[in-house]
Amino acid sequence: MPMLETPRLILRRWRDDDVAPMAAVNADPEVMRWIGDGSLRDEQRTRRGIEAIEREWDEQGFGLFAVEIRSTGGLAGFTGLSVPHFMPELLPATEVGWRLARAYWGQGLATEAAVAAVRFGFEDRGLEQIVSIAQVGNGASERVMTKLGMLPVRETVDPSCGRRVRVFELTSDQYVGATRRRLR
Repeated sequence: MPMLETPRLILRRWRDDDVAPMAAVNADPEVMRWIGDGSLRDEQRTRRGIEAIEREWDEQGFGLFAVEIRSTGGLAGFTGLSVPHFMPELLPATEVGWRLARAYWGQGLATEAAVAAVRFGFEDRGLEQIVSIAQVGNGASERVMTKLGMLPVRETVDPSCGRRVRVFELTSDQYVGATRRRLR
């Protein structure tokens, strides 16, 4: 069962006691502003989402990690890898994504967690490419994508909600090249 650790975070599989704090994240209109059509998600829908995440782990060998703050043990949200079924034109693809409670914004935690997830995807799961998708106007997510070394490759429409999105991409070759440059 994969678990990743960063200086400030533990990325782990989901537990029953994660449902309520994740439901609080999903009930915040500011958090959900850039997710699909912006709809909020109650505890029941959050539970179903976590169950689907766990099934993806079992079926794909990767998924979205629960993001725990090391110093407090509190749940900050999620990050990790998933198949973007909502964007059929990108398939087959693996997406890195994140969603954190507003209290954790602006601290570099999304980037810290996403770096670990991307490393996991390329180094542990042997992925050839990872994409990330952000609604046009979501500058915060695009900044995280840029910090990951991702490059914008297209703009399109999310068919699930009709909103314009930008797709960013990082290939395994780009990842290896960037990692080598950092080690020099």
